[in-house]
Amino acid sequence: MAAAYATLLSAMNIINNLHHHPTPPISLPIQQFESLTQKINFLLQFLQAYNPHRDYSKEADPLECRIADAAYAAEHAIESHIFKKFTNNGENMSSLGLYEALEKVIKDMASIEEEAKQIQARVGAQHQLDTKSTPSDSSRSSSIPQQSIMVGADDVKLQLMDKLTSDGLHLQIIPIVGMGGSGKTTLARTVYEERLIKEHFDICGWATISQEYVIREIFAAVLRHLNVRVDDDLSEHELGEKLYKHLYGRKYLIIMDDMWSIHPWDRVRKNFPDNKNGSRIVVTTRLSDLASTLSNSNSLGMELLDEAESWELLSKTVFGEEGCPLELEEIGKKIGKSCKGLPLSIVVVGGLLAKSKHTREYWKEIGENLNASVVNLENDERCLKILYMSYKQLPIHLKPCFLYMGVFPEDEEISTSELSRYWIAEGFVKVVSEKSLEEMAEEYLKDLIRRNLVFSHELVSIGDIKKCKIHDLLRDLCLREAEKEEMFYNTASENVVIRVLPPMSQARSLTWNVRRKLLPLNMSLARIVKIITNKKLVDDELFGHMDQLVNSRFLQISCSAIGERNLPCSIWRFWNLQTLIVNTSHEITAPTDFWYMPHIRHVEFKDGLRLPDPSNDQDNIVLGNLQSLRTVLGFKCSEQLVKKIPNIKELVFWNGEQRDDEMHSLSNLYCLTKLESLDCTFFGNCVINFPHSLKSLVLRHSSSSSYCWGDMLDKVGVLPHLQKLTLWWGRFDEGKWETTEGQFRSLKFLTLKDCSNLEIWEIESSYFPCLERLHLIRLHCLREIPLDFAEIPTLREICVNGCSDSSVVSAKRISEEHEDYYGEGALQVRVQLWRKNIAAEMESLDSPNFCVERVNYFSFVI
Repeated sequence: MAAAYATLLSAMNIINNLHHHPTPPISLPIQQFESLTQKINFLLQFLQAYNPHRDYSKEADPLECRIADAAYAAEHAIESHIFKKFTNNGENMSSLGLYEALEKVIKDMASIEEEAKQIQARVGAQHQLDTKSTPSDSSRSSSIPQQSIMVGADDVKLQLMDKLTSDGLHLQIIPIVGMGGSGKTTLARTVYEERLIKEHFDICGWATISQEYVIREIFAAVLRHLNVRVDDDLSEHELGEKLYKHLYGRKYLIIMDDMWSIHPWDRVRKNFPDNKNGSRIVVTTRLSDLASTLSNSNSLGMELLDEAESWELLSKTVFGEEGCPLELEEIGKKIGKSCKGLPLSIVVVGGLLAKSKHTREYWKEIGENLNASVVNLENDERCLKILYMSYKQLPIHLKPCFLYMGVFPEDEEISTSELSRYWIAEGFVKVVSEKSLEEMAEEYLKDLIRRNLVFSHELVSIGDIKKCKIHDLLRDLCLREAEKEEMFYNTASENVVIRVLPPMSQARSLTWNVRRKLLPLNMSLARIVKIITNKKLVDDELFGHMDQLVNSRFLQISCSAIGERNLPCSIWRFWNLQTLIVNTSHEITAPTDFWYMPHIRHVEFKDGLRLPDPSNDQDNIVLGNLQSLRTVLGFKCSEQLVKKIPNIKELVFWNGEQRDDEMHSLSNLYCLTKLESLDCTFFGNCVINFPHSLKSLVLRHSSSSSYCWGDMLDKVGVLPHLQKLTLWWGRFDEGKWETTEGQFRSLKFLTLKDCSNLEIWEIESSYFPCLERLHLIRLHCLREIPLDFAEIPTLREICVNGCSDSSVVSAKRISEEHEDYYGEGALQVRVQLWRKNIAAEMESLDSPNFCVERVNYFSFVI
């Protein structure tokens, strides 16, 4: 069903985007446009209520397959015709073939529509009642739990903590073994985050190994968890040496999660020194023989839950601490028992029940289907059948998004912003009035997280989800279902990863690591294309294939340089392009065709993009879909440009030696009333007027010794929604910053970096009522951090990097007073000093909640 719904929605998006394009590559006859729109909308509504069978089946539903095939045919006919017209340099082409192909699609859809209406009449009101009993009630719980619930593992948790804190001085390996979904990672994560463990070890790190491991990435993951900078150009050997040196002499704890063979350990073990100080390494694995090989005596086993523990976990997952209503308790215990004691199954089924109506009838139905699905099945297969129930009950709009998670490698930390763009590029996200596609995609993801089908992995400073993961059993389910429905197949070779549609020659998604010529694939329907290399791209390697990508919606090019230091003009004419990312070592200049890209949503150029001024004949074209624009060089925020990008939410620009028109135009920024994130580097005493919609602001002045922040901060301080502020370079008048009452009322994260002359900082605790994190970086002249910060109840973290000794001492006083006010552990302070000779009294300040670390100058965590 996911494939049918996704393809209908994608086809509808193509038709609508053509219809609303100011200069469409082709036009559809109005009769065909109206007929296709009517039939696709009917079938979309039909699929929302269609439920042919609830039990697991290895075969796709025939009617759903017919719907998917018809929608695929519509997409193929339209986009193939666009491709042919584009590659023929715009020469006149007959539209007869397209017309006939769409007439056949309309005829096929009409036949399907008749069959669907017969099903509706036959099933009638009872079917509608059944499907309405499993609603997506997003309002039921808007919060996303960030800590896993652990039940029935108290004994093994205590055993693990005893082994970690025992008197043995030699390095010990402690395996945790259990089947997939038994809670190994949850146990390791819970213990890893225990305060006692944090205090016992000097440093703690984590790496996920998985079946397809890369040794360099293992080293890099551990180093990042240890807050050590990882340079992209360092080799595997160099990273291993860096890790060894960082661990040497320290009592460390390292978690190596999801190990499948002894080979990765054999390759990295020499980089983990035995400091004879009680260091420990915990390994989670499904394989008992691997656990025995790693350690004969230290292994811990994860047992399945008994009936009482299963019910406790299910109840907490569905109802939290509120408790289960009495009328549901009996059937709830039966459902918990049906999950056969596997925590992952219980949590996923709990996510399903939490999102449904809490009625005995529905819960009984779920229990009966679980029992029917898992009889006489073994381990992973039983779990997959149970997990299938939660997939089956998903609202139709979430099913394609969930199955798409199978595209990512096992144990991948998935960027949520990238995932959102992929879903949108594939056409999975439905347009809803007054909400952007990105907002809808975020709602889809949070709904999947609330259902425990996807797990939030990392949060950004203002509370949004930055990364997510999916359990490998759930990923297996995604791959099975996607292949069954012919939604996609994953294929891979040495340098190419391709997601294709049947037939296998039809590339849909392509990641190409350039070492050889591009494979001879048909890419005319490619949605997502990523071209990655560490060398210079020249015309015959890249641009010869560009015309094939005319229908692409997501295009990323990462290379050291581009042949003529510019992109081919054809890219700017890709009619449906939504995301364009270019990572290269030089700036790019866009042609005036940039303003003819009405569907563009995200533009990112790592080393800068120079935009042309809009021409007068482009006044009627508005880039109303543009959400983010990074990084513009010489940005001129003219009145004409403001009108072009009215809905932009994220903007990054770098204005160096500014011309007068650039300096004065920044006063128009306030007209961008939907802008939420602004990162700007400017020169001179320009006037910037900020929109009140800002939530995140980074300000850099390219001349650190001349510009004073005073007047600028008066404007910034009154922004009502500002949650994150970074000041980089620049100065303070007479070396003093005196915060004014009523400013920064919503600020959660403040960073001051390289503000060279700041000596005196005066605040009152009421001036930053919501502050959670304070980062001070290379403030060499700062005498002390205001003691009033100790009275801010929301403050959780202070980082002091490369600042004066007196500021470090004041940070210690803040830590102690904050502890007196709000209890031990409420505030964590981390101090990083890069000087070779650190005074003894600085190192003596080190304590569990106040970490003092000597680091290299370029290793600051920012």
